[in-house]
Amino acid sequence: MTKKRISFQGEPGANSHLACREAYPDFEPMPCATFEDAFAAVANGEAALAMIPIENSVAGRVADIHHLMPRSGLHIVAEWFLPVKHQLMAPKGATLDGIKTVESHVHALGQCRNIIRKLKVKAIVAADTAGSAREVAERGDKTCAAIASRLAAEIYGLDILAEDVEDESHNTTRFIVLAREAKWAEPGNGPVVTTFIFRVRNIPAALYKAMGGFATNGVNMTKLESYMIEGNFFATMFYADIEGHPDDHNVTLALKELEYFSKETKILGVYPAHPYRATFSEQAE
Repeated sequence: MTKKRISFQGEPGANSHLACREAYPDFEPMPCATFEDAFAAVANGEAALAMIPIENSVAGRVADIHHLMPRSGLHIVAEWFLPVKHQLMAPKGATLDGIKTVESHVHALGQCRNIIRKLKVKAIVAADTAGSAREVAERGDKTCAAIASRLAAEIYGLDILAEDVEDESHNTTRFIVLAREAKWAEPGNGPVVTTFIFRVRNIPAALYKAMGGFATNGVNMTKLESYMIEGNFFATMFYADIEGHPDDHNVTLALKELEYFSKETKILGVYPAHPYRATFSEQAE
């Protein structure tokens, strides 16, 4: 029987590849050059799912996803949190003392400033972490190192010279899992996240009024972000996550109020909250 495939953006060994292996060990990971390609693989049936990073606890939100997601016609069916562990790697036989350059994605370099400063090496920005590991392996120059995942070191046959070199221990990436068909989580079966987009009417205090329903009905909103529509400074779409299921009475009331003050609303997914959320929930004072 052919394995189902899960697409991701990046080369083999990328953190998205790692997330695919952890979350869906029975699926075959499918590397894609761009996010658009990863979305398209699901849309055209090449892959059953896509693993897409949406935000990082250090670097913030991942650019483009908020624009691509609503237009893709795909649905969020799950989320995954991956603690990011960066490894410093080089060709076999290399030593920490002999390294002169280290290359990786700009975010990874920014997240590992301490080791780069300590080793007094030149940082080189590359397209992605796994790609930098592959290129360092192909060159075989023992003065060149890369920062990437442990999986990348295994795939490209590199030695890990320093483990877990990230500056912040809380460095975590949140992923959303996309599918062609909507598959809402069952209500009353554990914590649920509902993700939706909306565009408010062009009237005074429309956003304030649209948000009022969540406050008065006791619905916790964990994310609210705005983004421009097709480069129009006066057309703003909002992307939101809330705790709860649309069938919950208080969520139903809040969404009705949102719709009343909005020009457009669309639910992108209703999915189980990942257990990692419980580790960072704030205590009400």
